[in-house]
Amino acid sequence: MSTGSFEGGILVANRAEIALRVMRTARRLGYRTVAVYVGADRAAPHVAFADAAVEIASYLDADAIVAAARATGAEAIHPGYGFLSERAEFAACCERAGIVFIGPSAAALRALDGSGVPTVAGYHGAAQDDASLAAAAQQLGFPVMVKAAAGGGGRGMRLVGEPSALASALASARAEAQAAFGDPALLLERALRAPRHVEVQIAGDRFGTIVHLGERDCSVQRRFQKLIEEAPSPAVDAALRERLGDAAVVAARIAGYVGLGTMEFLLDADGDFSFIEANARLQVEHPVTEAVANVDLVEWQIRIARGEPLPLAQSAIHLIGHAIEARLCVEDPANGFLPQSGTLVRWEPPAGVRVDHALVSGSAISADYDSMIAKLIAHGATRDDARRALLRALEETVALGLPTNAAFLAACLRDETFAAGHATTAFIAERMRPAADGSCMQLAAIVLAAVLRFSAAARRSEFGGWTGWSTGIAPPATVTLAARSDGKVNAARIVLDGPNRFVVTAGDATHRVELPGVFDPDAARTRVRLDGVDHQVAYAEAGERCFVAIGADAFAFDDLARVPVTARGDASGDGVVRAPTSGKVLDVRVRVADRVVRGAVAVVIQAMKMEHAITVPRGGTVIEVTVRVGDQVSAGSVIVAVNPDDEAGASET
Repeated sequence: MSTGSFEGGILVANRAEIALRVMRTARRLGYRTVAVYVGADRAAPHVAFADAAVEIASYLDADAIVAAARATGAEAIHPGYGFLSERAEFAACCERAGIVFIGPSAAALRALDGSGVPTVAGYHGAAQDDASLAAAAQQLGFPVMVKAAAGGGGRGMRLVGEPSALASALASARAEAQAAFGDPALLLERALRAPRHVEVQIAGDRFGTIVHLGERDCSVQRRFQKLIEEAPSPAVDAALRERLGDAAVVAARIAGYVGLGTMEFLLDADGDFSFIEANARLQVEHPVTEAVANVDLVEWQIRIARGEPLPLAQSAIHLIGHAIEARLCVEDPANGFLPQSGTLVRWEPPAGVRVDHALVSGSAISADYDSMIAKLIAHGATRDDARRALLRALEETVALGLPTNAAFLAACLRDETFAAGHATTAFIAERMRPAADGSCMQLAAIVLAAVLRFSAAARRSEFGGWTGWSTGIAPPATVTLAARSDGKVNAARIVLDGPNRFVVTAGDATHRVELPGVFDPDAARTRVRLDGVDHQVAYAEAGERCFVAIGADAFAFDDLARVPVTARGDASGDGVVRAPTSGKVLDVRVRVADRVVRGAVAVVIQAMKMEHAITVPRGGTVIEVTVRVGDQVSAGSVIVAVNPDDEAGASET
């Protein structure tokens, strides 16, 4: 690792929230900042925040990023996380160009493999053909874990329970690894059932000093991707913390490690641990360590890269209180956590906790990147203090326009197993069942959405000059809404019962709704009284679509009075296969005239660097296929049509 004063500034080779987070620390330390961006990110907040910015074709283009640093006079590059952050070739490219890489040297990146630490049995060989990997898997014994060799974050990871499933898992894992990291190489590990996932934050300077800053617990995961992280781990006592820390420091010292990094372990119920991987970069979950250790880890990275000694010795590092982070993602938990893309119509982060994000109302969320849009981090004197503060923050977050996992995260935090500190990597699979729309909360949302939709239209004078709003004199009105998630149509008949008071009939029930004053549809939240109970409600509109959130629960509806009949489609979904998210078509597995059974995979789409198999809703005969491999599809577009069997023929044998 070369050093320098970086007087020309620091280029951040990343995007979105991590680019902003790094730039803020760099600016606080007095550095000029440089952003890189692809065309679609031209107006992104990280670009606007930087002192200079350069357009590139891809965040994986190392040569273009180095050229951007040269063009702007930046003398150092911070890689953030993901993309090129753990690529030894990128670090070497910077070194050859005389640019300081704010991270470990290329040699250290190649050497950091957990030497000297108990490891999970696995295959890390150079042979990458299916036959070699199959032989290694047989030797390890099933189940095995297939993982991308070039990076983590759940990309390119598959759990394989039996030999017959290995070939397809290898193919899809390679594709994801190539898309996420530009490298299809894989490794194998013997799979462990329901352990804890615990990682140790380390830092090393050029003078041979290596310290650890305690551990983080990252056990709450879906699709092998972390969702909730905390520090310290509720499963680790002082003695185990010392053992884990010592093991991590030994591995780093053997590698001659300089910089910030993370050693990841699997921890069993008896306190035995095995090393699984090293991440030579800043982790997404680094804020929880910053909170309990009271440090700025990006500042540490910059100081180490300048050739300075570590800011703190091991004896001076003390963990205070507890911190929990939740990853807010645009995804549909009730539909296999399928990522979403489109426009975030309204965004307002909560107060009282740290929120790392790069969002504004109207932000475009691309299908090309990870589904995480923000991180919420709460710090408290105790674990339960932090848990309650984070739960409150999720309930106060306004994120409307796309499905998010806010309600699911809140449910996780409320769960008694998590609250007791007993969650393992099996927590979500064993404990959490995403709630489908149709709950009592959705019934309230329908009533409120109808009133707010009607009120917003009245405020815009969309009723032909009607002026009876303030007097409460108006004929009954009907608002017909269809839930975006399930297509169910709900009609709400609204009668004004005085100024800002309504009687709403929905289904067999009648409700009374009262607004506190003239409704402002541009306000992030409004207070609404429903059947005598006041609620803080978030509301937003985009064309024929309206969005309502009550606490962390958010709902989306289409106003059928504004949707052309030809665009509504079949609410039951019989035979029509629509793209549930925007993405690239990787595989088309059906052809016209094929006979298919319910649940058969029709098309495989890649969205946000992950593969998603799209299935047919009914058995029958394929009558239309509208896509080909390589096509880009938008969410909601018809990709396959099936002429469904009748009920008698629906046995699907």
